[in-house]
Amino acid sequence: MKTIIKSVFAGFCLPVFFLNSCIGDANQTYFSVQSPDSTLNVNVYVGRTIKYTLSHKGDALLNKSPVSLSLSDGSSFGIDAVLENFSTKSVNQLIDAVVYKRSKIVDNYNELTLSFKDGFDIIFRAYNDGIAYRFVSKREQPFTVKSEQAVFHFPSGEWTSFVPYVLDPKFSLEEQFHNSFENTYRHIRLSEWDRRRLAFLPLLVEAPGGKKVCITEADLGNYPGMYLCNGSTFGALRGVFAPCPKETKQGGYNNLQSLVVSTESFLAKAEGNTHFPWRVIIVAEKDSELADSDMVYRLSEPCRLADVSWIKSGKVAWDWWNDWNLKGVDFVSGINNDTYKYYIDFASNNGIEYVILDEGWAVKHLADLFQVVPEINLEELVAYATERHVGLILWAGYYAFNRDIENICKHYSEMGIKGFKVDFMERDDYLMTTFLYQAAEIAAKYHLLLDYHGVFKPAGLNRTFPNVVNFEGVHGLEQMKWAVDADQVTYDVTIPFVRMVAGPMDYTPGAMRNATKDNYRAVNSEPMSQGTRCRQLAEYIVFESPLNMLCDSPSNYMREKECTDFIAAVPTVWDNTIALDGKIAEYVVIARQKGNEWYVGGMIDWSARTLYIDLSFLGDGSFRAELFKDGINANRNASDYTKEIINIPDNRKMKIEMAAGGGFAMKIMAN
Repeated sequence: MKTIIKSVFAGFCLPVFFLNSCIGDANQTYFSVQSPDSTLNVNVYVGRTIKYTLSHKGDALLNKSPVSLSLSDGSSFGIDAVLENFSTKSVNQLIDAVVYKRSKIVDNYNELTLSFKDGFDIIFRAYNDGIAYRFVSKREQPFTVKSEQAVFHFPSGEWTSFVPYVLDPKFSLEEQFHNSFENTYRHIRLSEWDRRRLAFLPLLVEAPGGKKVCITEADLGNYPGMYLCNGSTFGALRGVFAPCPKETKQGGYNNLQSLVVSTESFLAKAEGNTHFPWRVIIVAEKDSELADSDMVYRLSEPCRLADVSWIKSGKVAWDWWNDWNLKGVDFVSGINNDTYKYYIDFASNNGIEYVILDEGWAVKHLADLFQVVPEINLEELVAYATERHVGLILWAGYYAFNRDIENICKHYSEMGIKGFKVDFMERDDYLMTTFLYQAAEIAAKYHLLLDYHGVFKPAGLNRTFPNVVNFEGVHGLEQMKWAVDADQVTYDVTIPFVRMVAGPMDYTPGAMRNATKDNYRAVNSEPMSQGTRCRQLAEYIVFESPLNMLCDSPSNYMREKECTDFIAAVPTVWDNTIALDGKIAEYVVIARQKGNEWYVGGMIDWSARTLYIDLSFLGDGSFRAELFKDGINANRNASDYTKEIINIPDNRKMKIEMAAGGGFAMKIMAN
């Protein structure tokens, strides 16, 4: 017998279905919750186990996929659980975003909560562009989580996926938990997944008919991040989690890392009443929808800070990528005050908000941020920068920063430093995710920004603590200093649909030395990019990055005034974002609005092509644009470009031709 129950909340009518069945599990109860537009449907089966399925417009995307948490005391959330009650609700509201790609976010979903006598709930949410579920504990006493079962059972192993493997298969499972989260993608069938290897999130799976399924997580909190591996069932992927470290030691790069020596028999410690991360499954019919997703931000804990007025995003003149390589100066460039004063002057003259002192300002190998090299006088530099309305940010290795966060933040905040770029975490176990939240809270107390480099993908921390303005977890431009075989151009038009779905990226664009596919070579002290100059300009628009680096030398930027002026003017936080078009691994076009101005950027792969851009979002009126596009010889000389001032056609249609590895960037203003 089947019963339909309708629950009315705030004017919405949400159907929830359930039935009793003897198929499979005895006395199995079945629930269904749909997205507000009825395109997505989640079926939840409660019997001896809890399983769910996912379909989109009737097409199966996930077959029955079991979920559970096993606790160290032998009990579990989800195995032989006794259902006590259920409730539903519908929500349609706007979220005010802080330091994000749009100022307002539509938060519209239907929710099903299943409550169990075993002291836990499981919540399923259905949005129009994806679904999510999470466990919630109602226990009174703290406990530890021994393991988690998270399975994603796709209907076929022949479906293809973009897989960011962790490391070479020669590494053991335990060794793979220590990684930089920077690998490129393998485009393979699920059945071809190397069973010896883990992949990190986000991960994209291609379903028939052009539909895409992107798996990630949100509101991670004090819980290890999820990896995926090939499941035991054909077409299934299984979540894998790093155990909680028991003993760590100082080591790794310049003694700035914390290496795991031994581990506990559990994943995480938990308070009695607590919620666990959202497991997020984003669904898109068009690739461009992925580049415009808000799912992770929506699902994450709201801002904990009462005052965010002091948080200032912006551009950063960066020293490390260009190897402090200046020319035409009367001093020896390097890690010294003369060099940084030159960077500060460059930033001030171009309206760039920050200069970073990357690795080298503190004495190496000591992991002590109070030990500054004699060539640097920080107090003098802070005063010099303050007079010129430029803020200074300091690079810090994880171990050095973590050993005395409170005093470090207090000391340097009082000196006038504006933030830290914290590097080389390279783990996402319980201790590391706990550190990220603790460091964010302490830094906010002293009005300090944080850029988490050498870290996993964002999972909502930037909503909870918006002073965490950027994350790495990306195979960024820094790789071009040493990568010999990397195809960065194809990667660049892949990450907007995969990695960027999770949130902002510290990709560090802005190369003024640009190379064609045949001319590129890895050079540490005079690095170059793959692809055209206009591609580098476009990355400031296409890539979400609230704290965005200018990676090249001031010497190079001052020779390229047109490009530098454009880069310096591009905002880093936006009022609105529209992904206009795109196809994963081929091309992408994104428009972003700040005030009355729009910026539009596009990039392609190594195949020269013509893109047709629809600017109808501009609405009525007359508009002009400052357009940077590939020059006629950009296929041979990647630095070749043209700048034009054009009128936007009345029909709002534009045709733009791009060279191999090319791009375009434009700023649109009302006439």
